[in-house]
Amino acid sequence: MPDTVIRAEGLGKRYLIGHRVHREGIFGEVVMRGARNIWRKGLDLMRGQSVIEGDVIEEFWALRDVNFTIRRGEVIGVIGHNGAGKTTLLKILSRIVEPTQGRVEITGRVASLLEVGTGFHPELTGRENIFLNGAILGMSQREVRARMDEIVDFSGIEKFLDTPVKRYSVGMYARLAFAVAAHLETEVLFVDEVLAVGDAEFQARCLNRMSKVANAGRTVLFVSHNMAAVSALTRRALVFRGGTLSFDGAIQDAVAHYAESLSRMSVERDWGRGTNATLLEASLLNADGLPTDRYEPGTPLRLRVAIETTGMPGMSLDVVLRDEHNLPIAYYSSSIFSAISLPSVAGRYVCTLGLAPYFLASGQYCFDLMTNYNKYHGDHRVDNAVRFTVELCSPDGIPFDFNQSLGQGTHAMRLSAPLHFQPMPEPASGGEKLRD
Repeated sequence: MPDTVIRAEGLGKRYLIGHRVHREGIFGEVVMRGARNIWRKGLDLMRGQSVIEGDVIEEFWALRDVNFTIRRGEVIGVIGHNGAGKTTLLKILSRIVEPTQGRVEITGRVASLLEVGTGFHPELTGRENIFLNGAILGMSQREVRARMDEIVDFSGIEKFLDTPVKRYSVGMYARLAFAVAAHLETEVLFVDEVLAVGDAEFQARCLNRMSKVANAGRTVLFVSHNMAAVSALTRRALVFRGGTLSFDGAIQDAVAHYAESLSRMSVERDWGRGTNATLLEASLLNADGLPTDRYEPGTPLRLRVAIETTGMPGMSLDVVLRDEHNLPIAYYSSSIFSAISLPSVAGRYVCTLGLAPYFLASGQYCFDLMTNYNKYHGDHRVDNAVRFTVELCSPDGIPFDFNQSLGQGTHAMRLSAPLHFQPMPEPASGGEKLRD
C-alpha cells in the first residue's frame, strides 16, 4: 500500500548468552572445558562472529515472529514490561542492529531517540552536535541552520549551547537530544523511554511536540511505561510480551490487555531474591483478614507482606501505590515514616500494613514492593507485586488523607495501626509451603 511507512514480516532477533559453570571437578574435566572454550572462540573469530564468554552458551530470542504495518501519520504506542523486546524492536527499525530473521521495510528518513545523548559526541559542543546529527540524517548545513533557532528555543539550553555536552546533566542531554530529533526533517521518529528523565514541564512540551509532528503527517513510534502519556498521545498500540507481539489494536484495548498481562505475571513469575532481605509473597486483605483483589473506597487498606531477612541491620520495607496508568500516587517506607527496620534476627517474618482509608477512583491499581538498605539503597524489588480493582468510584475520584507531599503527585501513606514484624509460622503438615 502506498501509505504504508513501516512493514515488519516475521521479525526476530536472537542473542547468545554465556554462563560460567561454577562447580568443582577433577583436573581433567577443567582442562577439557577450557580447551573447548578456546576452540569455540577460535571458530567464532574465523566466522566473523562475536566471541561469547562462558562455559555454557544459551540461545535467547529478544524478538520472535513479529508482524505489523504502520501507515503514514500514525502515532503508535509500544508498551510492555521490562525485557519484553520494545527497545530491541526500535534498534532494528533504526538499523542499529540486524534482525536474525524476517525483514523490515521503511519508507522515508528516520530519526531515533533511544538513549539519552544517542549520536552525540561528548567532546563536541551542543551546537556542533546539532550539525553532526543533521549530517547523520543526510541533511545539509543550510537545512540544519534553518531549524537551529527552533531547536535551541525548544531545548531551553541556549546559555550552554557552546559548552561540550560531556559537561551536561542528564536532563540537559535529554532536552537537546529530543529537540534535535523532533525538529529535524525526518518522516519517521522513534522515541524510547528517555523522556522520563525530563521534568514535568519539559515532558508536557515533548508530548505536545510529538502531537504536532503527527499532525504534520510524520510517523511516530513512542515507547513508554507511562500509560497516561501513551493514552493521551496515541490511538493505537503494540503490546509486547516475552519478545512476541501479543496485541495490536486500539489504545484503550491495548492498555487493558497490558494490565491483564501484568496481573497474570504477578501470579506466575518468580519474584527472585534479594541479597539481605527477600520479598516472598504479598496480598491485599479484606475486613475479615482474607486475601482479596477488590478494594472498597473509604475502608482500611490492609496489605500483608512476607519477608525473609538475613538479619542485616538498617533494612526497610517500602511500598509504592500506582494507578492503572502506572503512575505513582502514594508511598510508604517503614524506616523513613515509622523509624522501623526489618528484624535483626535472620528468619522469615510477616507483617500487615494497616493503611489509612482512601477514596480511589474506579480502575486497576497495584503495589510495588521494595526492601532497602540504609533507606535508599535497593536490595530486592518486585513491581506489580499486588494488583487490585476498585469497582465503585468515590465522589471525588482521588486519594485523600495524605499527610505529606513528596512531589510529582506522589504522597506519603499514613499507617492506621502500628507496624510489627511477626515470625512466620511453619506451614502445617501437608499444607502449602512458601516458594524458596
